[in-house]
This record gives sequence, C-alpha cells and structure tokens, in this order.
Amino acid sequence: MVLTVPSAAERVRPLTGSRTVWLAGVYYLVGAVALTMLLWGDPASRIVAGNPFDADQFAWFFRYDATAVAHLRLPALTTTGMNAPQGINLMWNTAMPLPGVLLAPLTLLAGPQASLTVLMTLGFAGSGISMFATARHWGASTAAAGLAGLVYGFSPALVQSAAGHYDLQFAVLPPLIIDAALRLVTGRGGGGRRAAARGGLRLGLLAVAQLFISEELLFDAAVVTVILTVVLAVSRPGAVARAIGDIATGIAAGIAVTAPIAGYPLWVQFFGPLRQHGSPFTPDFYKNDLAGFVLPPGSMLLHTAGSAAFAAKFQGGLPEYLGYLGWPMLVVLAVIAARFWRCLPVRATAVAFAVLSVLSLGGTLLADGREHEGILLPWHWLQALPVTAAVIPDRFSIIADGAAAALLAFGLDAALSRWPRRRWIVAAAAVIAILPLVPRPLPAAKTSPVPAGWTAVFAALRLPAGADVVVVPIPVRTYTAPLRWQADTGVPSAMSGGYYMGPTWSGPPATDGNGLSSEAEYLNQLWAKSAGVNVAAVATLPAIGLYPDAVQMRAQLAGWKSAAVVAVTNPHSAFARYLTGLLGRPTVTAGGVLGWRLRPPPS
Repeated sequence: MVLTVPSAAERVRPLTGSRTVWLAGVYYLVGAVALTMLLWGDPASRIVAGNPFDADQFAWFFRYDATAVAHLRLPALTTTGMNAPQGINLMWNTAMPLPGVLLAPLTLLAGPQASLTVLMTLGFAGSGISMFATARHWGASTAAAGLAGLVYGFSPALVQSAAGHYDLQFAVLPPLIIDAALRLVTGRGGGGRRAAARGGLRLGLLAVAQLFISEELLFDAAVVTVILTVVLAVSRPGAVARAIGDIATGIAAGIAVTAPIAGYPLWVQFFGPLRQHGSPFTPDFYKNDLAGFVLPPGSMLLHTAGSAAFAAKFQGGLPEYLGYLGWPMLVVLAVIAARFWRCLPVRATAVAFAVLSVLSLGGTLLADGREHEGILLPWHWLQALPVTAAVIPDRFSIIADGAAAALLAFGLDAALSRWPRRRWIVAAAAVIAILPLVPRPLPAAKTSPVPAGWTAVFAALRLPAGADVVVVPIPVRTYTAPLRWQADTGVPSAMSGGYYMGPTWSGPPATDGNGLSSEAEYLNQLWAKSAGVNVAAVATLPAIGLYPDAVQMRAQLAGWKSAAVVAVTNPHSAFARYLTGLLGRPTVTAGGVLGWRLRPPPS
C-alpha cells in the first residue's frame, strides 16, 4: 500500500471496472474451485473434514436466516430456535447474517450446506480479488498485485480457517476497508470535503457489512489501519496534519451511515438480553506457536510427516493453526524490509506484518509446544482491555498474511525497478517464497445424514409454529448432529440444547452457556449407552451417576415448556423402553425416530 500523498488534482485509479481486475478474478475463481473441488461433488452434503461441529452450527444459522427471509422478515437478533426456552444472542455468535440473508434463496432451494460451499469458494476468490485491486490502487504492478492476491486469497491462514470457520475464511472486505480508511488519511480519494464525505460513506458501509460477517476481522482490520496510519504520521507528519479536516469529515460521514444500520444490533449485543461480558474462551490459549510460523500443516502441498503431526497436536486445534508462512517467505520478506526500508509502502507493510505477528503470539510465548510463562508479550497487557478480552490473538494472522502479501508485491516491484536486468533472479525469489504456500485440495467429509423418519415424525406430530422440542440426543458443542438435521430439514422450529456462546448464571460467558441440566445429561448418557456412542461425545460432563427419577424428569420437561419429545433411536432399544415408561407409548414412530406429543395439537 503506497502511502504517498498526491496533489489535490490527482485522482485515483478505479478499483473495479477494469478488464485486468475481472480477468484476475476469473483466475482466482478457477483456483478457488480447484481448491474446493472435493466439495463440489456434492456441495449440499460435503464439508471440509476436521471440524463438523462448527460446520453444523453455521448450517443452522443459514437455515435460520433463510426461514426468516421466507417469511418476508429479517432474522431476529435473539432467538429461542436454539437453546429453548432461554435462547441465544446472535450478535455474540458467528451467525454471519449478511451472507445468510443474501444466500437465502439458494439455502431454500438446495440447503444450507450448498450456500456455505458457495460462500467458501467465493471467499477464496473474492479475497484474492480484493487484495489484487487494493494493491493495484496503491501502485503495485499487475504481476506483483496478482501475486499478492494469490498469497492473501489462498494463504495458509484462510486454508486452515476453511475447516468450519466460514466467518474467518470469507476475508474479502478487510483489504477494502483498509484501503478506504487510508484514502481518507492520505487524501488519495480526491481533494475537498465532499470527496472526504464520499470516502467516509464508503468506509462506513464496508464496516457495517463486515460487522454482519465477522466482527473479529473488522476489529483486526481496524488494528492494522491504526498501525499503518501511525507509520504514515511518523513518516509524513505534515501530510497527515493537512488532511485532519478531511479525515474528520470522512469519519463523521462514516458514523452517519453506520449508526442507523448498526446502532440497534450493537445495542442488542452489549445491552440487550443474553448479553455477555468477557470471553468464553480460556485466556491466552488460542495463540500462535512460534514454531508454527515455519512448520507446514498437512493442508500444504509441501509438508513433512513431522510438521503435519506438530500441527495436528497444536493446542488450539488445526482450524486455529494460522501462523504458517514458511522460512522462504519470511526470509524474502526480511530481505525486502531491510533493503527497501526507505520505501514508504515497504516500511508501512513491514511494520504492520511484524506487529500483527507479535500480537498473534498471545500474552506469553508458546514455542515448539512449550509454554514460557516468564516471557511476556504485548498482548499480555492488551488482552485485559474491555474489547480485546474477547479477541482470539492467533486470528491476527489472517490480516498479517495480507500485510505479507502487500509487502511482497511492493518489494518485488522495488527490486525490479532497482535491478531491471536481474528480473529472473527476482522472479525466482518470488517463486521460492510462495511455493511452500501452495495448498492441497481441501479434504471432504460427509455431513451427518438426516435420520430416516425425521420429517415424517414432525409432520405427524402437528406441532404449532415455534413449538419447543426436546430432541434426544440433545445437541451440545461436541455432538451437533441434531443441529444439522434441523438445518437440513427446517424442523423443528426450536429445540433445547445447542452449540453457541452465551452467558452463564454466574456471569462469565461460556460455550453452550450454562450447559445441559443434570436431567438432560442423563438422557444423553442413556441414549449414548443404548446407541453404542462414546458418552463424552454427547455429554458436557462425564457419566457420574446422575439418576433423576421420573418425577424429576417430568418436572424438567415441564420447565423446558416442551411441546414434544423426539428421540432418534431404535424403537426396540433400551432407551426407547425407558422413554416409553416415562412418557407412555410414542405418539408416532417412523424409521428410527420416535415422537411423543406433550401438548394437544391445534384444532
């Protein structure tokens, strides 16, 4: 990002509309389809292997959005569709309402997983396009910008995020947000208050869109914008001082467009029902391992058995193994920074990459799988602040990869300009840097199939709209198949349990909020034993001898305000006999699904 300040008469090159950008987009789309090709054999029922729980959760959110659109309304920001009757606050969860609403027609036609497969493919291609266009706008050559788009759009961080983290993998808007912000700071959007106001409106709209995709990436984009602005202010203090008035105008315009759209959702998040305070995750746990910057995971084409095993044992799990860039890329970036430090775009992107990489290491150093608690890093002090307490530091790597991509592009252009007769050496260095980043096609896995008889049972129960249902197994974060069945079929309207972030009775938030009651745990344990499933897969607590009697169980069902109980079990299983003894004969049986209606049907 060339942080030069043009004359007032200078105008910027358009980001879109050129044949070059569109042609680059075609190439990135071909690459994205190749990377996701194993999903496209059956896009409605294949996910990236390794993280079915988050994939099921996102499918549930997309079905929720599509159902709202089908009823000609926007999705509510709180819902009892999951975790009934208490419900969840969608603003504290990775609901992605903007893509969910835009892709609602496809979800209604082909199912939520088809929409997520499309979203992932567009995430890779779109991230590449946005980086390409942004790099071109700030002076990079077509070839260098094309390389930057490849490095960012198909970066290891985005490839790893493809395992269930759709909100992070769709990193299309951060480069455009940073571009819009830097236009204001540099005056590159054109001179005058009117141009600054237009720039502020554009920045505000992009920020609002990102808010409804991933708040975390919006925060990270804001962090790198601050870093780049500080570098610019130190390097060109006079230019920034002269632009103060335009910057203030742009900020005011951005707030004017942001407040009416995002004001109420943010109020619901921070002051509304089911609001949270702090993070549901263990502090300083999801952070990069220093060795992870150079040890490739198995998703890279070039890796070793040892490096893949190291990544697989990463404490945050493979979807959070985001730091890898490889020795060749790191060396090339270091040489570029050292040799062309006087070049402002190189200096700015180098500082941004270095700062983001340090922040991604968390509060204390984790190196080669060992924690060094005595080595305190900057995040140790930052993570105690009100907003940053909910930030996961290793995810700074996504934006750091964007800074690395821009640094590579500007450095290659600088090298070619300095040594035009050594272009083959420069090209060879670029190839050596990016070769270790070439990914393998994403591995595919099947989603949990809808049990035979599922839709027939709900049709026969004739439940009123919005009725709460206890589905056994009751879903928890380690067993999300019922959420997938609900997402794929649209029934029931609401169910107990789920996989979400929510407040606990004691105050701090947690995954699955308060978790399951002892009665719900007992039902899951009985179901697991009857089905031959590991109890730990469906229970948040181990089997500890929880034996609620029939009176307690019926009281719990009444407390859930359940209209029905639906069990996915063999009609002749021990668990089916238990429920029959508790609730009487099933109201309906179809395939491997039993249903008990607890309230009379509507007349």
